[in-house]
Amino acid sequence: MGIDINHKHDRKVRRTEPKSEDVYLRLLVKLYRFLARRTGSKFNEIILKRLFMSKINRPPISLARIVRLMKKPGREGLTAVIVGAVTDDQRIWEVPKLSICALRVSEKARARILKAGGEIITFDQLALRAPTGKKTVLMQGRRKAREAVKHFGPAPGVPHSHTKPFVRSKGRKFERARGRRKSCGYKK
Repeated sequence: MGIDINHKHDRKVRRTEPKSEDVYLRLLVKLYRFLARRTGSKFNEIILKRLFMSKINRPPISLARIVRLMKKPGREGLTAVIVGAVTDDQRIWEVPKLSICALRVSEKARARILKAGGEIITFDQLALRAPTGKKTVLMQGRRKAREAVKHFGPAPGVPHSHTKPFVRSKGRKFERARGRRKSCGYKK
């Protein structure tokens, strides 16, 4: 008598296509699926995987971060590739000449990049220019930058926890007793 195989865990939980019905995104997926298969380049596989991702996993990246990452030695004249949105950052004054490829660039960021003599290209233009990802720098925004992430972790009242509590307002009467003063339990 043979052993019956348990098929409970057969389903692989990962995206094989984007959830979005956006035809332009679907065309990019078609293009990069072809490139990933035919070139065998790791760069194209990563781009394809990121095109499938949810919005939470494709966080926006600020212009300041791109500038900082592109200032590193050996990155002059390379193209910054972001599978996501590029937003403006008013905290930086000078924007150097940049070559950026992104899914979306905000109006103000676009204006500043072009004013500095830079260029913004789309992913289909990148596929023609660098089919294997040569002379590119792949970057992404911080996934943990969301406000919601501050609430994750051990419960807010627990000792040594730095988790942000869900509080109605930040005032004298809210979350100011145990753990906040010596007279009530302990002071964190």
